[in-house]
Amino acid sequence: MAVYLTLILVVILFAAMVKQTESGSGLKAAYDHGITRQDMVNVIVLVFLFAALFGVSALRVNVGNDYAKYVEFMHLVYSRAYVPTEAGFNALTYAVYYLCGYENFILVFAIFAFGTLLFFFKALWQQSEWFFLSFMMFMLLGYYFQSISTVRYYLALGMAMYSIKFVIKRDWPKFILVVLIGCLFHKSVLVVLALYPIARLRWKRWMVGVLGILCVSCLFLQDFYLKIVVALYPSYKDTEYLVGGTSYVSIARCALVLVLSLYFYKDMIADNRTNRFYFNCNNLALALYVFGSFLPIISRIGYYLTVTHILFIPAMLLNVKDYKKKRLLTAAVVLGCLVYFAMYMKDAGSDGIRILPYQTFLYHEMPLTLSERGY
Repeated sequence: MAVYLTLILVVILFAAMVKQTESGSGLKAAYDHGITRQDMVNVIVLVFLFAALFGVSALRVNVGNDYAKYVEFMHLVYSRAYVPTEAGFNALTYAVYYLCGYENFILVFAIFAFGTLLFFFKALWQQSEWFFLSFMMFMLLGYYFQSISTVRYYLALGMAMYSIKFVIKRDWPKFILVVLIGCLFHKSVLVVLALYPIARLRWKRWMVGVLGILCVSCLFLQDFYLKIVVALYPSYKDTEYLVGGTSYVSIARCALVLVLSLYFYKDMIADNRTNRFYFNCNNLALALYVFGSFLPIISRIGYYLTVTHILFIPAMLLNVKDYKKKRLLTAAVVLGCLVYFAMYMKDAGSDGIRILPYQTFLYHEMPLTLSERGY
């Protein structure tokens, strides 16, 4: 745990040095306005943050709930046996193993870590109005640490978050392209093809009524909806994965965000299409967690919606005009994130997470997999 605590303390302290400038970023901004001292600080700090997070993730071995399972899947892919993983994961694994000449699973995990961080960083930098608070929430709410545990899904989640900017701009071809590439690694991301455009709409009363009917239907048509899930995930049939369950922490979190957003709705959300998108995502997530608790993939669907919290909350707090109120609300958000992080790390070594104890291939070896044991 010392590795994670040191990491999170260092990266949050460095992230405080990042400040978005009015001139923007990138080569065009540098050509038009020149590179300022703050621009250089931003570049150096962002590279450091990326390198620090990537290093901890890429150097790990047998850390993460699915690590050993993925090593086994990679072996089967290279052996050209059947695996239930998506084509992108299989192709990447085979290409790496073939080019290396041996089963280099360490490199495959490193590539996934790089891709996941790349999309999250691009989304945070390009879409957050308050990078520091968004980055702090990204760390304290466990998104980075869960990417160590669930590599395929969090790559897809990062790509989904990155695609939001195309949804806001109504650039549907680019949005669809990013999502389709993401589904090559985790097909659950396909749900955002419906959810994000729905959240992009300015909801009318009849739309809210339809949503209410769908929520009520979940009380009576659970078997029908489960059949749809099995059709999408055939490997779930007759397994414990069909057992549903909801997260009371996620319900409480969505409810608190709803209360905060209703307080600022008139001034910050009603006529702001980006914040209205985040607002609708939160409402969809809340409805899903309350009425869709029987769904076995509820958490995966819900995360595609609640990941917007790390953009939505900073956007609201940054624009609070009353300084004292802004400080109080920001302190409350940070305190809530710290409590969440403490709860998360308390169970970080248990099944389902397993990011503790942290081990690196520099000092540890990978235990034998199922294929290597022969039973």
